[in-house]
Amino acid sequence: MYQQMIFVNLPVNDVATTRKFFTELGYTINPQFSTDDCACVVISDTIIAMMLSKQHYANFTKKRIADAATTSEVLLCLSAESREKVDELVDRAISAGGSATGETQDQGFMYGRAFDDPNGHTWEVMWMDPAAIRS
Repeated sequence: MYQQMIFVNLPVNDVATTRKFFTELGYTINPQFSTDDCACVVISDTIIAMMLSKQHYANFTKKRIADAATTSEVLLCLSAESREKVDELVDRAISAGGSATGETQDQGFMYGRAFDDPNGHTWEVMWMDPAAIRS
């Protein structure tokens, strides 16, 4: 069965800082699709984040590029396999130079936290009890 992929393209202030940040979170950089103007961050087999310098990003749009530090352009949400893994990833993001954002969401069957990366993009990390999904 064909696995559809998503390539999220995000403008960043500093590609090298962004590359270091996501590497510290445990993700890999695909060198085949990375340059000084772009870091290809492999989040999973089907999720790729293309972190493009603002100059490079501008080649793909005629629209004004949002400043993620002051404007919400997108909320990205990653699943985690447990509550502990949510905390582990968000805590690692904060240690790597990100910042905590929003309140911890704990609804019993669903748990989530969020961080902003060094470019201001908001990443939510959430866990949902598989039994709650089936009911």
